[in-house]
Amino acid sequence: MKEMEVQEYVRKRKGELKEEAKTFLAAPTLAIVQVGHNPASDSYIRGKMKDALEVGFQAKLFWYEESIKEEELIRAVLEVSKDKNIDGIIVQLPLPKHISESKIQSVIPLEKDVDGFALGSSYLPCTPKGILMYLKEEGVELDGKNAVILGRSKIVGKPMADLLLKENMNVTILHSHTSLEDEKFYLSHADVVVAAIGKMHLLDERFTFRKDAVLVDVGINRGEDGKLHGDILPGRPVRLQTPVPKGVGLLTRLALMENLLEAAKRRRK
Repeated sequence: MKEMEVQEYVRKRKGELKEEAKTFLAAPTLAIVQVGHNPASDSYIRGKMKDALEVGFQAKLFWYEESIKEEELIRAVLEVSKDKNIDGIIVQLPLPKHISESKIQSVIPLEKDVDGFALGSSYLPCTPKGILMYLKEEGVELDGKNAVILGRSKIVGKPMADLLLKENMNVTILHSHTSLEDEKFYLSHADVVVAAIGKMHLLDERFTFRKDAVLVDVGINRGEDGKLHGDILPGRPVRLQTPVPKGVGLLTRLALMENLLEAAKRRRK
């Protein structure tokens, strides 16, 4: 099977979502809660709003000053949650230091938590979900195969491990306390590698991979050249390696639209 570039796959799936959106009397609607401004968050939000527009969904931005108090933001999120025209809600991270991310996310109703971060959320976290959907689209064999995940965060590493375990993969998580010797061993036996560390080109020429391995690069690092780079050195001699940029970021945003569509379908039932 010929591999499909991430951009090509996302374009294809967006077209399918657009057709599904036409079946709704009112477009699936996403609420984005943002506090203050920072360049990365502003860029992410622009991307999410662009995605929604492209597939025929709606995205509404609820912006608040950085000086807003935690209890005020909680009340604001609760108010947005009550809007029956809102299908899904996300809170753009990071939040200012005086506001607890977990407290804010905990007040989002589970049926509207389309980021999938809350314990017991109705939806899968977007990055792991997007990655799994792409692997399946590419026909990557998962059952009984070896997966290695670098990183154990609650947003990527741990939920990614859970998803791949459900696909009957043998899953190993590597982290900052894993020795270099062990890293080399596990990576050399991996069929699927998901790197989510945040260290530019951490996986370089020191590591060898199976020729038919699939490398999924979640890392986003800005180099001295001002460009974005992943956790994995590009051009590894493997079956498939996702690019940075225009790789996992696109899959994550697509999965958010998938979750929003699911939320809209559930609400309309």
